[in-house]
Amino acid sequence: MSEHIQLSIALCRIGFYTCLQKLCCKAPPPPRPEYDVMCIGLSGAGKTSLLSRLCNEISDGTVPTTGAETIKKYWSRYYQGSQGVVFVLNSAASDEEMEASRSELLSAMQHPQLCTLPFLILANHQDSPAARSVSEIQKYFELQPLARGKRWILAGSTTNNMEAVKESFSQLIRLLEEKEVLPSRI
Repeated sequence: MSEHIQLSIALCRIGFYTCLQKLCCKAPPPPRPEYDVMCIGLSGAGKTSLLSRLCNEISDGTVPTTGAETIKKYWSRYYQGSQGVVFVLNSAASDEEMEASRSELLSAMQHPQLCTLPFLILANHQDSPAARSVSEIQKYFELQPLARGKRWILAGSTTNNMEAVKESFSQLIRLLEEKEVLPSRI
């Protein structure tokens, strides 16, 4: 008998709370908008590892995408409908790979479907002894003149500090939200 009374009291509490909430409280906050953001970068930059860790997935044994060089020519097919771009580069890469990353970033920033979108550029592998600093990468990539008039963020990243990566994505979200407020340009 006492189980039935406890169940009845619990249901009454839930019912009372629901009624009280509807009478006294505002409606739940509107859902946050969703954004279609694409993530690109050269093989070995750490795109999969960063995104896996960001989503709390296990990233042990992540293998670089096979055939990444042949896939790169199809990147532009995924550009349509994107609202933002995350470009991941390996900050500990060789000079040759760094120049290839610079070239790909320049190409993406000048692409007609991406040139007006905000960019989050993640200088990954900052925990590597050979990593270039964020300021070195900004200077090397000539981001000030390259991205003049564009909305972009350059941030260091590592899978060992996901709080910094989350903050970088929060900054990108703020840029995406700003775009919604601004009048569209023709």
